[in-house]
Amino acid sequence: MGPHPAVAAIRLAVRRVLNDIAAQVPDTFTTAPKPAATVPVPAARPVFRPVGDVDPRHAALRTPRPRPAPDAPLVLVACSGGADSMALAAATAFEAAKLGLRAGAVTVDHGLQRGSTSRADEVAGRLRALGLDPVEAIGVTVGSAEYGAAHSASDEGGGGRRAGGAAHSASDEGGGGRRAGGAAHSASDEGGGGRRAGGAAHSASDRGGVRRAGGPEAAARDARYAALDGAAERHGASLVLLGHTRDDQAETVLLGLARGSGPRSLSGMAAATGRYRRPFLDLDRAITRQACAVLDLPVWDDPHNVDPAYTRARVRHEVLPVLEKHLGGGVVEALARTARLFRDDADALDSWAAQAEAEALTDEGLDTARLAELPPAVRRRVLRRAAIRAGSPPGDLFARHLEVMDQLVTDWHGQGPLHLPGAVELRRRSARLAFRRMEPGAGMARL
Repeated sequence: MGPHPAVAAIRLAVRRVLNDIAAQVPDTFTTAPKPAATVPVPAARPVFRPVGDVDPRHAALRTPRPRPAPDAPLVLVACSGGADSMALAAATAFEAAKLGLRAGAVTVDHGLQRGSTSRADEVAGRLRALGLDPVEAIGVTVGSAEYGAAHSASDEGGGGRRAGGAAHSASDEGGGGRRAGGAAHSASDEGGGGRRAGGAAHSASDRGGVRRAGGPEAAARDARYAALDGAAERHGASLVLLGHTRDDQAETVLLGLARGSGPRSLSGMAAATGRYRRPFLDLDRAITRQACAVLDLPVWDDPHNVDPAYTRARVRHEVLPVLEKHLGGGVVEALARTARLFRDDADALDSWAAQAEAEALTDEGLDTARLAELPPAVRRRVLRRAAIRAGSPPGDLFARHLEVMDQLVTDWHGQGPLHLPGAVELRRRSARLAFRRMEPGAGMARL
């Protein structure tokens, strides 16, 4: 008898991702030494520690797998303790063992709720019980306009927390804007979603802080990815797996629509971004919950996920149910499909824009004559790329910035310089657009 359909689904999704690095596994990996004695052993069932999400009903019948080689590729799972990420952790432990890969996990304590540190340690213990190694519980400090990645509790030896963490400027993670990727987080089990206002500040004696501008959602996301990137670098991980589901993707598309975003934001979360992978983007949240129930995995339901102060929570519990009710079933699947279609279009336009930028670039700046020949969608991408390269934060560049930049090409009548986010100035001179980063304290008025 095979595994439950929900368990089979999460394992298959993870297997497809891990197959990409399975070729890096050494030809042989270590096995436990055989007993020296030749005396026949009684036919009692062997006692062993299951690897991964072994169904309790089948565990006694399963043969222990050899342990991966110490130099086998390592995969880390970002786990908040919710159903999505616990299902991901369990499936990864199971599939990695079959492929001879090492599998570990990271849980991030944002310090935004009372008892969050003990909860993170509890989640880390559950991850170790699945056979994952190494496991880290990393504490970060998040405020409305700053974040800091600070201490990390390593599973090597368990116990005490040590200083760690690193700053990271990211680019996407669900929830909308282009800040990288998804993750173990509070405020939606693997879905992002920040407060409209407020943002709880947390301080503790063992937590340092690196100041960063940005709202609470962006600050939490940056801190989370700093922690994940730091852990990946320390352990030499080939991949970091994130537990976003199809439901998270649908929420992300709706949030982008509400902001009036372009195709890139409406394309949602990528299945692969750098070292990050999202195996569950084609699975519904109900499947991960069912898998956890079948495998008897304890999960933690973050209260932020039902807090109406969070935009994503309102989309999840109020907006999507109304759409499903009045438009019929399949809205989540349709929105996720829309994201895939937008992503294909956005990738093609970005590729075109990169080529067009190279052709329009001169020593004095971008040639406005060449820019004027481009379709608006491509030209604005060229301008956005140039602004980011000059120092504008990607998440702070909005449609209004692109529109006024575009007017320097299409509606030139002697306008003065534009002051963009990140202290970047854009000026037109002699049919050339020149971007430059201003010195701090120059007193520019931002758009």
